Amino acid sequence: MEMRLHHVQVSCPAGSEDDLRAWYGGVLGLVEVSKPPVLAARGGVWFRAGEAPGGLELHCGVEDGFRPARKAHPGIAVADVDALAAAVAAAGGEIRWDDSIPGLRRFHTDDPVGNRLEFQQA
Repeated sequence: MEMRLHHVQVSCPAGSEDDLRAWYGGVLGLVEVSKPPVLAARGGVWFRAGEAPGGLELHCGVEDGFRPARKAHPGIAVADVDALAAAVAAAGGEIRWDDSIPGLRRFHTDDPVGNRLEFQQA
């Protein structure tokens, strides 16, 4: 049976959607995806990288009592990890390079609400 990852969901506090749009859309270049109306009423925002179907989706879902994920994180492979790190740094994001895995160039950063994200060279 063929399987592929469709999306990853991270949590966010209510009212953070505009900050998330600026980060995921503006800094990272993801495209906002319209949520189905019944889900849109719950808040949050969805993004996609690549063409549908098959493009990576990242969903930010409102969670009562939100606390950012500090260990759990999506790991996203990108074509030019150094260029993305420069864009994140230019936007004020912290870049934490990690050489723990030999041969893999990667860094961690946090989204505007504190969720940990990993980006690695594809």
